[in-house]
Amino acid sequence: MNQSVELLAETMKLLADRTRLTIIALLKEKEMCVCDIVDVLETTQPNVSQHLRKLKTGGLVKETRKSQWIYYALNVADKPYLNSILEELPSMKDKLGKLNPDCCK
Repeated sequence: MNQSVELLAETMKLLADRTRLTIIALLKEKEMCVCDIVDVLETTQPNVSQHLRKLKTGGLVKETRKSQWIYYALNVADKPYLNSILEELPSMKDKLGKLNPDCCK
C-alpha cells in the first residue's frame, strides 16, 4: 500500500473521534494548555491528556513547555491535505472567551 495513503488513513482515524476533532478545532484558534482544554470539553484531565498524546503521536499537535506548563498547538503545516477539514471546523472563539484566565499562570 502507498505510504501516503497509509498516513492519510491513520490521520483520518485520529480525526474521526469527536473529542480529538474538537481539540483540533480549539487549537486552530490558539495554543492551549491541558487545563484550558479540560475546561472547554468539561471532561477529565487524564481523558484530555490521552487524546493529546494520540494527536501528538500522529503528528497533528506539538507541545511547548512554558515554565511548568505544557502548551499544545497544531502541527499541520506539512499536511496540506488537512486544510479543507480545518476550514470546515466551527469557530471555538465563544468557548475560548469563557476560559479562566488564571488557569495556567
